[in-house]
Amino acid sequence: MFGTIAILAFGFITMSLWNALLPAILGVKAITFLQALGILLLSKILFGGFGGGRRWRGSPAWKEKMKQRWDKMTPEEREKFKAEWKNRCGGRWGRFDRKDEETMTAD
Repeated sequence: MFGTIAILAFGFITMSLWNALLPAILGVKAITFLQALGILLLSKILFGGFGGGRRWRGSPAWKEKMKQRWDKMTPEEREKFKAEWKNRCGGRWGRFDRKDEETMTAD
């Protein structure tokens, strides 16, 4: 019952805000209530929800599990792990490159 009321309320709020702001700002058309519900559903799919629920990546249990895995790795495995993530993230993994790190520690 509460979930249904919440969905209807969020749909109405989305429709109202869209229709009050976006036509004047961006020149888009006004939307219907069903279109507002569709936008909410799409945002849930794309962005993972409206809060609530358990976030597995931020949980202390996940962090502890990753710390234990990291502690069990050999230095070679750690370097391989870092290289793989650096490759996956386009070289933006970490705050700075190893050359920068060496420069900072030399000071």
